[in-house]
Amino acid sequence: MTKQKPKLVVLTGAGMSAESGIATFRGVDGLWEGHRVEEVASPEGFDANPSLVLEFYNQRRRQIVAAQPNEGHLVLARLEEVFDVHIVTQNVDDLHERAGSQRVLHLHGEIRKARSTGNPECVLELEGTELSLGDLGPDGHQLRPHIVWFGEEVPAFGQATKIMDAADLVLVVGTSLQVYPAAGLVGLAPVGVPIVVVDPHSPLEGGGRVEVLPVGAVEGLALLETRWSSADPQAPGADV
Repeated sequence: MTKQKPKLVVLTGAGMSAESGIATFRGVDGLWEGHRVEEVASPEGFDANPSLVLEFYNQRRRQIVAAQPNEGHLVLARLEEVFDVHIVTQNVDDLHERAGSQRVLHLHGEIRKARSTGNPECVLELEGTELSLGDLGPDGHQLRPHIVWFGEEVPAFGQATKIMDAADLVLVVGTSLQVYPAAGLVGLAPVGVPIVVVDPHSPLEGGGRVEVLPVGAVEGLALLETRWSSADPQAPGADV
């Protein structure tokens, strides 16, 4: 009888995709690609200037389509041979999927999808990179990026909490844990479950059940792949 693989829950953020050339959310000046975040990542910004917002995400989409998964993404896909891997990502790109990961939950939406402004359940795959004013959904309403903007609910959060609640091992990669509600997920890990953080500027300190690897995503995940692939996958906590 085949033993069930331990469940590895991976929470990823902007640092995961940065090594693929994807720009992080905002710089030290609080701007995102020269724009105030409220102008391009809020319902009010979209209402005020939909053409600006649509073109802003068109530019992000072109960048993402041209990017390739980095070795860190590939490591997470390969770890499915050892663990039951569930990725909960704050990223809106599809690099995890393109690397081969099978179970990916996007907390903040997916940039290669669009949804109707009249019905948030009406979500479409975009064939290309462009979304323009006048592009309508099947319900006749303007399409917008399928992105969770500031001031909007995070529909996938409930599912994410259920995934985290069943974790045997938690891995945090490339996130400052500053954006809520996503930042609260780590605290929902079951008592005693090991937590490994890969980030050169981790907000968490090591100690107890928490181990911090203060390196980039690619370097840190390579180290963990070597460790976990040669360990007993039925007892991951013993090797953290």
